[in-house]
Amino acid sequence: MNSTLASLSARELRCAATLKEKIQALEKELGKLLGAPAADKPAVKPRKRKRMSKKARALISAAQKARWAKLKAGKK
Repeated sequence: MNSTLASLSARELRCAATLKEKIQALEKELGKLLGAPAADKPAVKPRKRKRMSKKARALISAAQKARWAKLKAGKK
């Protein structure tokens, strides 16, 4: 398969397109037989964002403020 698409004749291109369609149909049929998920469907569902509670945000904020205060105290 050293030839490029530009060097193929119209007949050869149609033949190649037909073969590709047949291959895709056979792969789809094989997937159905083997019970594989269809390629059209996304395999991974998007993750839902976890919401942080107000209490957790307050604790994180307080810890960060304490770190900054400690850092600023050490510079003086």
